[in-house]
Amino acid sequence: MTTMNESTANGIGADLTHEEIFAAHEGGKLTASVTAPLDSARDLSIAYTPGVAQVSRAIASDPTLADRYTWTQRLVAVVSDGSAVLGLGDIGPKASLPVMEGKSALFKTFAGLDSIPLVLDTNDVDEIVETLVRLRPSFGAVNLEDISAPRCFELERRVTEALDCPVMHDDQHGTAVVALAALRNAARVAGRELGSLRVVISGAGAAGVACAKILHTAGVGEIIVLDSRGVISAGREGLTPIKEELAEFTNPRGISGGPAEAMTGADVFIGVSVGQVPEEHVALMAKDCIVFALSNPDPEIHPEIAGKYASVVATGRSDFPNQINNVLAFPGIFKGALDVGARRITDGMKVAAAEAIAAVAADDLSADYIVPSPLDPRVAPEVSAAVSKAARAEGVATA
Repeated sequence: MTTMNESTANGIGADLTHEEIFAAHEGGKLTASVTAPLDSARDLSIAYTPGVAQVSRAIASDPTLADRYTWTQRLVAVVSDGSAVLGLGDIGPKASLPVMEGKSALFKTFAGLDSIPLVLDTNDVDEIVETLVRLRPSFGAVNLEDISAPRCFELERRVTEALDCPVMHDDQHGTAVVALAALRNAARVAGRELGSLRVVISGAGAAGVACAKILHTAGVGEIIVLDSRGVISAGREGLTPIKEELAEFTNPRGISGGPAEAMTGADVFIGVSVGQVPEEHVALMAKDCIVFALSNPDPEIHPEIAGKYASVVATGRSDFPNQINNVLAFPGIFKGALDVGARRITDGMKVAAAEAIAAVAADDLSADYIVPSPLDPRVAPEVSAAVSKAARAEGVATA
């Protein structure tokens, strides 16, 4: 039996054991279920031959009928190449499969959506795009998952351009949506407005870039992004195209340097990297600041240290208050998009999702409650409704 200390040392929860984890995964976490009765010869004739031929002929004449008479319109493809899985890195497609099965289980549990994990044995963007184009008749939406930066940015862009259906890289936008929801409510707790906040984002990978973009869209006053070389600023040598884009709307004061310079006087710290932040840098932040240290399993700033200086602290962990968890966002976002036949997922739909998440928690706000629990049954329906409404308003809905 694995002991508590052994469990903690191996990166699993202190109250979990290897035995129960592996037992829960044996045989996988998914299965297919049948919705049509198959109890008699008549049932067989309706669900399969000869009856099914009538449905196939109808779809051949009008391909849009596939949305009504197959599961395609309610099926999400969860796609990964296994190159950036959780905190494990590039472990490959087969090892990523338990995570993708878990994602599919969350889609079903929280939004009632069917999904299928597709792990691809290639890191080539062209090959992944071509594969999804060829598979397009089989699904209604694509959730890109655990794909390394910077390839993830190009891949999402190209898949979105190639397919006429909702596409979202959840590692980017799921984190960003929930972070925006949490920041809206944290600002309310602190008596602040988004437009007055000076925000530092540590990390310029998938989540960091998406957080910067959605906060900018939402009207945050000032955003500074740090990468491994320090503050991203216009004119800094060696910037990638993605970082050059960030430099166009971040760091308006043109500061340079590293974490200390960026965090001096900052109202908000958002950590989406693996780098640890020393306490002396946290002490440089504004009085009653806000700290979101989201790296797992080790937050960039431990909540006990952050709590000495911050009025609101959030992490990505379930064993501290205010967990910033993507499951608050992606099930409802995809359901809302599919409900109205959206051709894509827009920035406005993401902001609407964030506002809906924030609203669920609004009546009971406190420093230890700025976002609802992932298990709160109100979340996915509220997010779905808000996303559907935004899709119609932005003209991307077809139903």
